Amino acid sequence: MGRSRRTLPEELLLLALDPATGTTAQPQSLDLGLAGAQLVELALAGRIAPDGDRIAVVVPRPTGDPTLDCALELLRRRGAPVRAVHWIGGPRLGLRQTYLSHLERCGMVHAVAGQMCGVLPTTRYQATDTEISREIRARLDSAIRTGVPPDPRTAALAALAHAVGLGKHLYPGNEGRSSRSRLRDLIRHDPMGGLVAHAVMDVQNGVAAQPRRSSAPAGRQGPADVRGAPEPARGVPAQPRRGSMARAVAH
Repeated sequence: MGRSRRTLPEELLLLALDPATGTTAQPQSLDLGLAGAQLVELALAGRIAPDGDRIAVVVPRPTGDPTLDCALELLRRRGAPVRAVHWIGGPRLGLRQTYLSHLERCGMVHAVAGQMCGVLPTTRYQATDTEISREIRARLDSAIRTGVPPDPRTAALAALAHAVGLGKHLYPGNEGRSSRSRLRDLIRHDPMGGLVAHAVMDVQNGVAAQPRRSSAPAGRQGPADVRGAPEPARGVPAQPRRGSMARAVAH
């Protein structure tokens, strides 16, 4: 995968980044959204595909993006298709910092050191090219304003933005109510984006342990998924524990 086009995790993070404060909106759910955005990006690259409410690897060939390829390899190691809600809800926190550091290396944001309460060191991130963020936002605005079905990438971005709660950040107040509603409606324009967005919302609602309702007739449903929680993922940095006096990131 070439680097001429930004990936969905990068675009979702840039959408969430507040240009005035250097923090990210909805930081907790954003980690889930970034994990979901990786799945959609891998699907757009033809590496994975939905299998009901599960995700199956169809082409294990690396994409050339190290972070995406780490996720692809973890999926491949599972052997069998994994439920999207289990994947997104797994112990995979820290993606926000991973992508912030990546965007800094690419020169798209720069880190600004500071202090929290005058004691704890923090790092905020400012976009170095606000035109990129405006272009991403303009795609969503156009899809909302025109009502024309967007391309799969934009539809998935809209679905993920809604799922992690960025609607009120992007379209605040009573005047943004109709835009938030249309942002939510864009979820139907991309099946993979919709599957992942629903999985993100399921994790936030605490229903990751239960399969999504099947469309099969009553009395003919398959056996419940009793494999339990997914095993911890490797190769992705863990989120620092609360209370740590290590350098904090202001999100």
